[in-house]
Amino acid sequence: MTKALGRDSTCSIARSLEVLGDSWTLLIIREAVVAHTTRFQDFRDALGIAPNILTKRLALLVDEGLLERRTYRQPGERARDEYVLTEAGRSLSLIIAALADWGRTHRPRPDGTSPRFSLDESGTVAELAFVTSDGAVVPPHALTAHRTEDARLGIPA
Repeated sequence: MTKALGRDSTCSIARSLEVLGDSWTLLIIREAVVAHTTRFQDFRDALGIAPNILTKRLALLVDEGLLERRTYRQPGERARDEYVLTEAGRSLSLIIAALADWGRTHRPRPDGTSPRFSLDESGTVAELAFVTSDGAVVPPHALTAHRTEDARLGIPA
């Protein structure tokens, strides 16, 4: 029997990749999370992406509930749409942070840049880590992953 991929998969990673598996999509999310980009032209300028591809990716992100389309109007200009992260979209900051950390570690460049995440109120830098329920930080090499049913993790369907 073949395994279902994408939206119908029982695998949470495959379901996520159905939405996020394209590099342009993740780069759009990066711009929204790190640079607080919301406008079509600003995404184009930052990414150098073709307008037809950007249009398709933004529509996907809106349809999947990661971005919300809002209309705005500059004085004297026509109404335009901007794309604002939803709670689901903001939660992808963990993915962006993990990709940045991996890239810094395993694909370093002397001229590279990376996002740094910090608390809004204090500016205290936040680090990405696996943490046990009692607060202990665990290095990735000390972990073992096991397939576990979402229902056993307390995640509603």
